[in-house]
Amino acid sequence: MSNPQELRYSKEHEWLSATDENGVATVGITEFAANALGDVVYAQLPEAGAAVTAGETCGELESTKSVSDLYSPVTGEVVESNQDVVDDPALVNSAPFEGGWLFKVRIADEPAELLSADEYTAFSAG
Repeated sequence: MSNPQELRYSKEHEWLSATDENGVATVGITEFAANALGDVVYAQLPEAGAAVTAGETCGELESTKSVSDLYSPVTGEVVESNQDVVDDPALVNSAPFEGGWLFKVRIADEPAELLSADEYTAFSAG
C-alpha cells in the first residue's frame, strides 16, 4: 500500500490534498481505512454549505462489515460532495485516492497534527 506523498493524513485515516487557488482542498479516506472497512455499500457525505470542524464527525460510511464515522481533517465549509461516491460507494474501495474522494472543503483552519505520507504509513503500521 502506497500513500501519495503530496497528501497529508489524519490519525482518523482521512487524507487531505493541497489547497487550490481558492483555498479548497479535497478529502477522502485512505486505502488502509478502505481495506479495513471492507466493501463500502453506503456513503453519507456532508452537503455543500455545511460547516465542518477538524476532528468532528461529518458523515458516515457503511460497509458489509460495519458503519464508520467520517471525520473532517480540517475546519471549513464544504463546497462539494462527491455524488459519484453516493451513487457508487464502491469507488471508496476501488479508487480511494482518485475517484473515491469524498468532499471538497474551503479551509478556515488546518490542525498542525496532520501527518506526512511517511508518518501516516508508520502510524497505520502499528
